[in-house]
Amino acid sequence: MTPWEMVAVLAAGVAGGAINTVVGSGSLITFPTLLAVGLPPITANVSNNIGLVPGGLTGVMGYRPELKGQRGRLLRLAPASVAGALAGGLLLLNLPEATFTVVVTVLIALSCTLVMIQPKLSRLLAIRPGRAHGGPWLWLGALVAGAYGGYFGAGQGILLLGLMGILLDEELQRLNAAKNVLVVLVNGTAAILYALVADVDWLAVLLVALGSMAGGFLGARLGRRLPPTLLRGFIVVIGVVAIIKLLSD
Repeated sequence: MTPWEMVAVLAAGVAGGAINTVVGSGSLITFPTLLAVGLPPITANVSNNIGLVPGGLTGVMGYRPELKGQRGRLLRLAPASVAGALAGGLLLLNLPEATFTVVVTVLIALSCTLVMIQPKLSRLLAIRPGRAHGGPWLWLGALVAGAYGGYFGAGQGILLLGLMGILLDEELQRLNAAKNVLVVLVNGTAAILYALVADVDWLAVLLVALGSMAGGFLGARLGRRLPPTLLRGFIVVIGVVAIIKLLSD
């Protein structure tokens, strides 16, 4: 990489880390940037995934107040996220690259729809039992989101927020905090797999990691101050932008 390309990757890491902390889809900034500086698609994807893990950790730290009282919920969902990440990572390493656009576009569109209709569906589901835990559907949703995150990653946060918003009776900011923890588990699990068996560009990893750490901290400071309606709108906008970006590519 040239010095200017390194600066571009670092800046993309800052933006990606911030967006991931607030909602998700930060990979739609970092991944194309790595492609633009000459990395092959699979190498760019795995390097991007590993580099975003530190940013996810700083985002989790920034949301610590909203994580209070969610230990049990996260312990129930963590195995699903880890198992899904391993499955998605193996799919990435074995399926054709051409499947990227179709899979990611459909899942982001679905998750945006869930976020938009979440308030109404939450009211309809309010009389049903099990909304403190989400029941088996949330566990399965975490598994699917984990597989999606291990495969590509952009939009997994939107998908998780949509599912948790419908299946749990909880404030959106607290759901966002839980989402950040699960995304870190997914990306961290996939990162270990990639580091062991995939072709990784470690300079790209370092640059994305440094940028995403700063972005994760900034994103937490901003995201925690957004009212639920504005945060939901931001989630949908990011999802639509992600779809347009994928289809245009």
